Amino acid sequence: MHAMLLDAAKRPLRDAQLDMPQPGAGQLRIRVLACGVCRTDLHIVDGELTRPKLPLVLGHEIIGIIDALGPGGDRFRLGNRVGVPWLGHTDGTCEFCRAGRENLCDHARFTGYDIDGGYAQYAVADAAFCFSVPDAFDDAHAAPLMCAGLIGYRSLRMAGDALRLGIYGFGAAAHIIVQVACHEGRRVFAFTRPGDERGQSFARALGAAWAGGSDESPPEELDAAIVFAPVGPLVVTALRALAKGGVVVCAGIRMSDIPAFPYELLWEERQIRSVANLTRRDAQEFLALAPAVPVKPTVTTYALDRANEALDDVRAGKLEGAAVLIPSPARSES
Repeated sequence: MHAMLLDAAKRPLRDAQLDMPQPGAGQLRIRVLACGVCRTDLHIVDGELTRPKLPLVLGHEIIGIIDALGPGGDRFRLGNRVGVPWLGHTDGTCEFCRAGRENLCDHARFTGYDIDGGYAQYAVADAAFCFSVPDAFDDAHAAPLMCAGLIGYRSLRMAGDALRLGIYGFGAAAHIIVQVACHEGRRVFAFTRPGDERGQSFARALGAAWAGGSDESPPEELDAAIVFAPVGPLVVTALRALAKGGVVVCAGIRMSDIPAFPYELLWEERQIRSVANLTRRDAQEFLALAPAVPVKPTVTTYALDRANEALDDVRAGKLEGAAVLIPSPARSES
C-alpha cells in the first residue's frame, strides 16, 4: 500500500510502499478514505514529542471503511464506516482506567504515534477504540471531528458552565468548538495571531461575539478561556482576562514554557488546568452532539502524497479550519 512515512524527526515524510497491514485479535483493518492533519503531527515531525515508534505512519483523525476483521473484532461489520482517534489502546486495569479516566492510562498507546496511523491507504486499529461516524458528515468533513473536535469538546467540558468563553488560537479545534459553544448559549471571544483580520472574520462568521488579536484585551472579563495555541505566554495573557473563579484550560499535548507571573493573577480562585488525550465517552458524547449543532467543519483537502505540503500549511497558519489528506484508491480496487 501507499503511505507517507516518517523515518526520523525533523525530516520530511517520504513516499513509501508498505506491506498491507493485517488485523490481529480484536482489531480491524480500515481502507482509509480521509485522514485529518493535526498540530500533534507537527509536534512529532518536529521532534517535540520524543518517543514515537520509527519508522512511523502519522495520522490520528482517520475515517474509513472496514475491509477486514481480526479474531474477536466483531464489534463492527465489514463495510461499516468508522473513525479512529488519538487514543488507540488502554490496559483497562490501571488505577486510572478503573476510575473511568482512561485518558490517563499508564500504558496507553496512541494512533499515529505508537501505532501506525492514517497517512496511508490502509490502517489497523483496535475495534474497541473505533467509532461509528454520523451520516451527516462526509469523509473529509468527518475527519477533523476525530481529534480537533474531540479534544475541543473535552476542553469545553473542562471550562465548566462558563458563559463568557475566550478561545486563544483559532485553528482546527477552535473553529469546531466555537460552534458547539454558541449552540450551548455561550458567548465566545476569539483571539487570533495579532493582525490576522481574515482569521478574526472567520471566527465572527462562525458565531464569535468578538474577535481580536491575542495582544488585545476582550471587551468583558472571561469566565473561562481555552488555549489551543501551543504558546505558554498565552496562559498568562488568558489569566489576566479572567474574572474571579475563572479557569484557563490548556488544550494542547505540548506547549512552550509558561513564564513566571505574579500570584495576584491566580488569586481569587482562578485555575489553570490541562487536557490530556480523550476518553471513549468523550467520543460517544461528541459524535452524538455534532450533528445536532450542527457542526460544519471547514476543510482543505490534499492528496496523500502532498502530506508534507499540508503539514507546512498547518505550521504556517495558512488554513481556515482543518487540513485533510485523501488517499487514492489502492491498485486492487481500481
